[in-house]
Amino acid sequence: MDKDARGRLRTLSKDNAEVVGQHLIMAGRLIDTEPELAYEHAQEAVRRAGRVDIVREAAGLTAYRTERYAEALRELRTVRRLNGSSEHLAVMADCERGLGRPERALALVASDEAQTLDGEQKVELAIVASGARLDLGETDAAEAVLSRVAVPPGQRELALRVLAARHAVLEAAGRTAEADALLAGLAPHERAEVQGDEPEGDVVVFDLGDVTADGSPSADEGAGSGEDASSAAEGSSSASDETADA
Repeated sequence: MDKDARGRLRTLSKDNAEVVGQHLIMAGRLIDTEPELAYEHAQEAVRRAGRVDIVREAAGLTAYRTERYAEALRELRTVRRLNGSSEHLAVMADCERGLGRPERALALVASDEAQTLDGEQKVELAIVASGARLDLGETDAAEAVLSRVAVPPGQRELALRVLAARHAVLEAAGRTAEADALLAGLAPHERAEVQGDEPEGDVVVFDLGDVTADGSPSADEGAGSGEDASSAAEGSSSASDETADA
């Protein structure tokens, strides 16, 4: 088990920490291929350990991948309160887009909090901002946002995501020849990714330990623990998070 993750699960009993860790592993492994099942694993982790930041992070990211945008936003706001991190600000902004609120997405991108992020995270924010501008029908502004993007060296996957965003802008503007030209020289799998035929690679995988040979959790998932009551209370109280943070 990853040392940092072990430390963050240390508030749980040993048995419960093992089960929660297994659920987080499965959520990370399944999030791209079976997001609904990944979501269920994350929800079980929340029921057992709702006060742990990496558990709520898994809940937020799996909710996002299953298009439960209001829930994802609520969970990631909870993560931010628990650990003070802004690392998922781009996902939160994209949730606002998913809820039909591009103006709120742009407000998050322009916030003081966003200015504290590093280069890679700022690129993620720019991708979301470009999409929000497209939502508003502002194709020139969407293109301008991406023109200022500087992808850190060695970040090929992120560079492809920027290329996909530029491709979407050009197509929305009716500049199909330019959009097609962006794909020249790409490998077939990269071309497919840019055109949206493969899953995006913007999701955290929670590598918290080993699972059994068949990929299933090794501990008895039906066992209860002392943390169940507090986790349930945390889960029910989180329903007001979005309103409180709006």
